[in-house]
Amino acid sequence: MELQPESDQQQAIRPTQLILHSIVANWTARRTYEFWRDSTNLESHFGIGYGARDIAQYIGTETRADANAGANRRSDGTGAISVETASNSTATDPWNASQIEELIKLGVWAHQRHGIPLRICRTHSDPGFGYHSMFPQWSTSGTACPGPARIKQFREVVFPGIVARATGKTNPPKEDDVALSDADVKRIAKATADEVWKVMAKSDGVYLAPTDDPQYSAEPTHPGHYWSGRTVMADLVRRVRDTQTLVAEMVAAQKKES
Repeated sequence: MELQPESDQQQAIRPTQLILHSIVANWTARRTYEFWRDSTNLESHFGIGYGARDIAQYIGTETRADANAGANRRSDGTGAISVETASNSTATDPWNASQIEELIKLGVWAHQRHGIPLRICRTHSDPGFGYHSMFPQWSTSGTACPGPARIKQFREVVFPGIVARATGKTNPPKEDDVALSDADVKRIAKATADEVWKVMAKSDGVYLAPTDDPQYSAEPTHPGHYWSGRTVMADLVRRVRDTQTLVAEMVAAQKKES
């Protein structure tokens, strides 16, 4: 699934980072390709769906892909490999087992093929592994991507899995946590709210229900296919509270370790 003309026309890079994303849509790898091809001038190097082995590459990893803002290609020619992953409509669900497996395999390959070091990026230009919202330089207007649940998985499951498989060790070395500042907490909260309001602003008061809703129906004539504005707001309040609780737990854990 090669994207053209981007594959032939965009600048070369020397990949030093691998950055993970959520695409905020329940899409297969092919559907993501079609979106990049037909609907936007952005693109990622890879796309991963929910299903087993549902992964595709759209651009060579030594060619710039435009998904990471300032990390796409730096003035020294280095850049990031970008990986979009299917998610629910609010990017709040965790990666499933198949997605985790594909991310780990891809991370090991990137380390072996391009020498990306087995560490979490310490700065926006530091070689290593990361996720989209890790540094403001990696997005144009702020983002919460890939979402709190997946950020937690990245630190606790995906990245340790990459290290373990690449080194053959079952207990990979622990990375130093980067403490969340008050500014970080506010930025994450604002980006989350902004993404929700973007969705609401495009609607006339009736919204498509998320597919992970227990009452969801794929049939457009069924009431479970839609949410009212009141339901959306109630869900937003719940998710904001869940995010606040998760951030508080992360901060408390960091203080305890220090």
